[in-house]
Amino acid sequence: MKVLLLGASGQLGREWQRIIEAGYGDEIELITYTSDGLDITHYREMSDKFRNQKPDVVINCAAYTDVDGAEEHRKLARKVNTEAVLYLAELSNELDFKLIHYSTDYVFPGTKLNRREFPEGYHETYPAEPINWYGKTKWEGEQAIRQTTENHLIIRVSWLCGQFGSNFVKTMLKLGQERDELQIVNDQWGSPTFTENVVQNCLNLLNQEANGTYHITSEGLITWYDFAKAIFKVCGTKVNLEAVDSNAFPTKAKRPYFSKLNTQKIEGIEDSRIINWQEGLRKLLRQL
Repeated sequence: MKVLLLGASGQLGREWQRIIEAGYGDEIELITYTSDGLDITHYREMSDKFRNQKPDVVINCAAYTDVDGAEEHRKLARKVNTEAVLYLAELSNELDFKLIHYSTDYVFPGTKLNRREFPEGYHETYPAEPINWYGKTKWEGEQAIRQTTENHLIIRVSWLCGQFGSNFVKTMLKLGQERDELQIVNDQWGSPTFTENVVQNCLNLLNQEANGTYHITSEGLITWYDFAKAIFKVCGTKVNLEAVDSNAFPTKAKRPYFSKLNTQKIEGIEDSRIINWQEGLRKLLRQL
């Protein structure tokens, strides 16, 4: 199977490479492109490379992910997260490859009421209602895929963290070495998604020839404050943590108060495995 990976230098892209090189080298021919090596908004170049490579699967890990930056650079965010994704879907139809695309918990409204209504998280079919421009462009990208090609997997993740790139866990580890006290938001609820678990479940979905939209995150419901407290406890780092509300850290883009993703659908797929967030954290910290 020939797999073409876009956005290969990001958190998910690098995890895909690590796992395929470690265990699937005989089964998967992996061709990687960083965003510098292949800009998905350059349609002619992308089309030429796809026609030359003839992939069976294209994994799109490229995205405009600066949530606050998207509020200021709206055209660029939409170009990357919506318009380029539509073109990928059109190429999927034309060249007959499966498109794997990553989306976000930010497509949902994330209200405090929703937390009480859906303690296990949002189902895949819950109506999208993004509250910031990043979420809006990601939702439009999802819709572009659904309306263009059936041969796709749309994977929604939340609070993504892993060995590579920047994320909350690595930021906490750094700040824990530099400061004795930290203020951490305690009114945003969700669950971290660990990149290794994402890739493993995506490989299983590929093996099962699944199509459609799936949520992948970990079991449990916590705040960022809970997450930080657990990170320092596992590491044995002594830091005084103060729980604060979101308004202590004003941002250009509104953040959801609740962004838990329900994983019941993927748990119904044979050989899938959703891990508890504490298990995922302990494993990630060992890897780091």
